[in-house]
Amino acid sequence: MANPTLLILPGDGIGPEVMEQVERIIGWFGDKRGHAFDVTTDLVGGAAYDAHGTPLTDETMAKAQEVDAVLLGAVGGPKYDDLDFSVKPERGLLRLRKEMDLYSNLRPAQCFDALADFSSLKKDVVAGLDIMIVRELTSGVYFGEPRGIQDDNEGGRIGVNTQRYTTSEIRRVARSAFELAKRRSNKVCSMEKANVMESGILWREEVSWVHENEYPDVELSHMYADNGAMQLVRAPKQFDVIVTDNLFGDILSDCAAMLTGSLGMLPSASLGAPMENGRPKALYEPVHGSAPDIAGQGKANPCACVLSFAMALRYSFDLGEEATRLENAVQSVLAAGTRTADLMQAGDAKPVSTKEMGDAILAELDASL
Repeated sequence: MANPTLLILPGDGIGPEVMEQVERIIGWFGDKRGHAFDVTTDLVGGAAYDAHGTPLTDETMAKAQEVDAVLLGAVGGPKYDDLDFSVKPERGLLRLRKEMDLYSNLRPAQCFDALADFSSLKKDVVAGLDIMIVRELTSGVYFGEPRGIQDDNEGGRIGVNTQRYTTSEIRRVARSAFELAKRRSNKVCSMEKANVMESGILWREEVSWVHENEYPDVELSHMYADNGAMQLVRAPKQFDVIVTDNLFGDILSDCAAMLTGSLGMLPSASLGAPMENGRPKALYEPVHGSAPDIAGQGKANPCACVLSFAMALRYSFDLGEEATRLENAVQSVLAAGTRTADLMQAGDAKPVSTKEMGDAILAELDASL
């Protein structure tokens, strides 16, 4: 059988540095575990604009549609702040999400034991935290029409955005959440504002329909999104999988991310419908940005990008045991006190470089054999 295919888009800022470590790990799985991948590399974001005058070429977009998964580093930076909106680096990422129809955004919030002290919450509240937020990514208020700013004919202006969801949009992301829950603790909490929004009423009704008709064996609860935000900082470990719309998912996933203490540790996945081979359309990327202030200095933490590849192993390639192997390697490195600069506390030893963190993860992988 042909090897699975990956398109790597390192992007801008620290993207190439962290992705270099991921490529070493991809090679390790081929050499040591017999899981070889056919990898191609291309440009996105500012790097693509510098080379081609566009943040994503049609040729690169076509490659993304053909491969089994896309791994992306980061896009953007102050160098591109004055560009026209249509060619800003971020437009490349948005085009990938839109044209691949990546409607299900998976944002895990996992607090490694070695980093529990980094959270702004008490250690006993976050230690062992492992939740997954499933955010609908291609509809809702960010895409609804009508939208815009117009005069009100009384000397003022009106800003309009439309929150819009359809039955099919809600049901497909709900299925994604229920499927994830079956791999985890079999529990889903759906969050909306059904008390004040008709779209929230529809959301609750359609998620309930999917539950009753397709996943009755998964525990389902409902919660208003504002209460959900409060519960995330009060008792986050009560949740397993949270499914919510685009707007609330944007807010709640960032809230959950900071429970873990460091953006440098947070991966993400954006998934779409299954392709002919059964694998979903998929893009994996770290949550952190391009961090141009430290780019090229060897200070970047590669763990979020490494853990994004672990998500690819689990959700695109059905290699859950290998994903766990990689996640355990990262956890072991942290437990041993190996830290990049973003994970340092007073009294810690000298931070390691991006490559040294990659070296340490590879050493742990070797030790796992």
